[in-house]
Amino acid sequence: MEYRRLGRSGLKVSALSFGSWVTYGNQMNAAGAREIMAAAWDHGVNFFDNAEVYAQGESERIMGVALRALKWPRSRYLVSTKFYWGLADGPNERNTLNRKYLLQAIDGSLARFGLDYVDLAYCHRPDPHTPIEETVWAMHDMIAAGKALYWGTSEWSAEEIRAAWEIAERHHLHKPVVEQPQYNLFYRRRVEQEYARLYADIGIGLTTWSPLASGLLTGKYRNGIPAGSRGALDSMAWLREKLTDQTKLAAVERLAGIARELDATLAQLALAWTVRNPHVSSVITGATSVAQLQDNFGALAIVPKLSAAVLARIDEALAGNIE
Repeated sequence: MEYRRLGRSGLKVSALSFGSWVTYGNQMNAAGAREIMAAAWDHGVNFFDNAEVYAQGESERIMGVALRALKWPRSRYLVSTKFYWGLADGPNERNTLNRKYLLQAIDGSLARFGLDYVDLAYCHRPDPHTPIEETVWAMHDMIAAGKALYWGTSEWSAEEIRAAWEIAERHHLHKPVVEQPQYNLFYRRRVEQEYARLYADIGIGLTTWSPLASGLLTGKYRNGIPAGSRGALDSMAWLREKLTDQTKLAAVERLAGIARELDATLAQLALAWTVRNPHVSSVITGATSVAQLQDNFGALAIVPKLSAAVLARIDEALAGNIE
């Protein structure tokens, strides 16, 4: 496993990490979580991603149960969570990044995890109704209280990230060090174009999500929605149109030929392509079985095979399908 610095911070994260979105509390219980986290750990993973809203808090609870059972030294693993959507319907409990919500939300997450602190706390989406300065101060105070060690954003615009960083710089506060955007072969312009100036200017790191485009890039949806897949979940019904997009499925077929030539699976090719970006600190993977996780981690051996010529062929295969 390769370990990369999280932007300009001193924190090192595994190039491939493991996230609980969709699976924990929906497809996996605490016993399954423990088994798959142990397998990820054996592959060198030190970063486990979560969020308050995943399975309405149940994902954090399941991960906490697994961590207590695994009994790893707390100094050796990293846990994240994210805040914005909330778990209740009060005016200060949902779709907000105001101070009251954030400082209560971290306490709730820590209780569910059974941890004294999280390593990373993200603002899960931007909040246009709360001044960024209020949010920055609240995140700074969360860190000052020892409840989180670093903070960042998820799916914020480059302008919003820069504004938060500049407020923190001006007031000598803890700065955002990481952004968590979607990044995969189909969806890449934000990471590669919109954020381009942020890497050198403020040293932001990336922990990217959906490297397999919700499973589309594994090829499993070429013949419809298979039973037991993410697309078959009622809670993921909103994804089905994208997962059965015939234009994108045709592009996946073209990628399959390139993957075969590299002696890789489609998933390994897609993951390797994401890992090879030097601005990506960690690629968050997901899996519902140890076998699937092990297949995903074979991507690390494919990264050196992605020559300029191979990358050009990949872009050709995706022509007209890049956002």
